[in-house]
Amino acid sequence: MADTLHSTTSSGARQAEANPVTRFFRATEIDTRLLGMVGALLIIWVGFHIMTGGLFLTPRNLWNLSVQTASVAVMATGMVLVIVTRNIDLSVGSILGFSGMIMGVLQAQILPQLMGFNHPATWILALAGGLLIGAAIGALHGSIIAFLNVPSFIVTLGGLLVWRGATWFVTSGQTVAPMDASFRLMGGGTEGSIGATASWVVGALACMAIVVAIINARQQRKRFHFPRRPLWAEYFLCVLSCAIVMGAIFVANSYYWPVNIARKYAEANNIPWPEAGLFIPHGIAIPVLMAIAVGIVMTFIATRLRFGRYVFAIGGNPEAAELAGIKTRWVTVKIFTLMGVLCAIAAAISTARLNAATNAQGELDELYTIAAAVIGGTSLAGGTGTIAGAMLGALVMQSLQSGMVLLGIDTPFQRIVVGIVLVMAVWLDTIYRARAK
Repeated sequence: MADTLHSTTSSGARQAEANPVTRFFRATEIDTRLLGMVGALLIIWVGFHIMTGGLFLTPRNLWNLSVQTASVAVMATGMVLVIVTRNIDLSVGSILGFSGMIMGVLQAQILPQLMGFNHPATWILALAGGLLIGAAIGALHGSIIAFLNVPSFIVTLGGLLVWRGATWFVTSGQTVAPMDASFRLMGGGTEGSIGATASWVVGALACMAIVVAIINARQQRKRFHFPRRPLWAEYFLCVLSCAIVMGAIFVANSYYWPVNIARKYAEANNIPWPEAGLFIPHGIAIPVLMAIAVGIVMTFIATRLRFGRYVFAIGGNPEAAELAGIKTRWVTVKIFTLMGVLCAIAAAISTARLNAATNAQGELDELYTIAAAVIGGTSLAGGTGTIAGAMLGALVMQSLQSGMVLLGIDTPFQRIVVGIVLVMAVWLDTIYRARAK
């Protein structure tokens, strides 16, 4: 029996080795689950492009799609750590709304009275105030969950109601506007973009960082005698990653300023107006850069720091993690504090994009954030999840919503589609984990 099992296993291994596709994925170490999500995203994009008569895959729509995805993507990076530890946060949309309202009141009402209008430090103090509020709320939730042993579902469900109501009481239901001019840059738009030249510079720096990271990873593997990828696989990953980056830069630079805004800019700067018009590229939007920066930092925290290892250890086996000496309660507090800070960053992006703080801001964002994390491969059973997957999941969710808006589909049906997609994502995650076992 042992001989039979051995021969069967060897035969299966030889067949796997003979399969070029298997050899390719094994050599490049590409996450097939993440690749499947990219494939699904491309199918969604092509499908909507056909159904909308060529409106979806245009530089304008893709640029707007990236800006609209930014706030949910920022929160999804934190939701990964929350769900990995077998918790949930239903209050992220309400925290976004409350901290956004605080930032709006600070820069539109309180700070102008103390420092005068258009003070250069207004947006900095308003942003700092929002971040402190978000961190305090997250720390409060985490402390109740960790030290009072109240389930995170109940604590954050209560937070959803409490902070949504508190948002209304800050201004008695009034909308606060306008925002500081410097603060509005975080929302994107014509002024909230870095332009073509700076975008190409950012792309070149990103490609350099990718190459350095791959070389460093190879050296580290050699140092600790770990198996290394073939050189052709390293070159392939470098070329593919840089091509994706430069392709995104090209799309961002292919979206030009509206004619009226470009004309006003030309008049203000004494630029002659050409007969064919003046084409000024938007380049990368500032909120997109903020989301990418948050994703990089969160990836570093999750994969390189001791705190990240503790998070995944708790998600894998909470009892074993506590017996190993990990202060699980304080880790939980830190996770929810970090989640609150990320909600405040998302609030800054959302408030700046709207140029107003409203009571409805952030409603249902908890649904999109959780869905983005789950679609991105974060297991509700805990212990598994990636930051990149969650951000890609946020892009999938926003793509669905944007495509349905272009098709003129009513909001209630959009929510039905989102709900179905969320259920299917959890079902697929269950199947994936069952096969992995």
